[in-house]
Amino acid sequence: MKTVILTPNPYRDKNFQTVRSAVQVLKNAGIQSKLCLPFEVDRSYELPKDLRFFRLDRELPNAEMVICFGGDGTILHMAKAATRRGIPILGVNIGTMGFMAELESTELDKLANLAKGDYTLDSRMMLDVTVQRDRDILFHDVCLNDVVITKGTVARIVHLQVKCDGALALESGGDGIIVSTPTGSTAYNFSAGGPIVEPEAKNMIITPICPHEMDSRCIIASDKRTITVEMVRNARRNAYLSVDGGKAFRLNMGDVAVIKRAQMETKLVRLKERSFYDVVSAKFKKP
Repeated sequence: MKTVILTPNPYRDKNFQTVRSAVQVLKNAGIQSKLCLPFEVDRSYELPKDLRFFRLDRELPNAEMVICFGGDGTILHMAKAATRRGIPILGVNIGTMGFMAELESTELDKLANLAKGDYTLDSRMMLDVTVQRDRDILFHDVCLNDVVITKGTVARIVHLQVKCDGALALESGGDGIIVSTPTGSTAYNFSAGGPIVEPEAKNMIITPICPHEMDSRCIIASDKRTITVEMVRNARRNAYLSVDGGKAFRLNMGDVAVIKRAQMETKLVRLKERSFYDVVSAKFKKP
């Protein structure tokens, strides 16, 4: 390990104290690091003048690893860009839950193990998402956590029909539908009453959001399936699709969201010997 990119969330890492400590640990271990912002910040935000920041798009081609400092949102934001270049991601949690993060901000000394190659990689499946209108593709993206189709901010029900390989799986009237990966099963899916699924299971989890039916249920589908979601009985209304909490895309009547397993996988760096169940127990432990 020679070169890594450090992407601190400036709104989480106050005055970049955590990333400053990480830079020193890596330097002592003989690893060169470069600071890159994971996203554009508000114009009113002033970066510290004693730190030099590089452009992420220029540094990624030469990086061997990306270390994210923040919450799961920071990792999700970086996942697509890093994964497209086959670069693994290591998360340092400065957020709240931090399910995908490997280290807490108090464990930065473990970064020195990277110099010895003393780490492993977890493969996490992603979802490929398109929105089709007749034969036209209006939207395409990939995600690590989930695809969410909702009614928007208006207090009304949206009726959605879900099919797996063309066969009707469920119809739900409510706030919407979540289609998540096992990685995303501990996020919005869990809050909506869906099951926790270990990452190695390689499934897609379909969970209704606040359904208005007694028999509405969650479905765990194989990663070999193609899932389609379409509005029904809402000719004058819209729904909204969002991947990994990103900007919403408006769906009109007749638009079909097509969701399947993506060809690429995100690689997450592991420095500690612990199981997925250890993480679940620690994160959901009552105070």
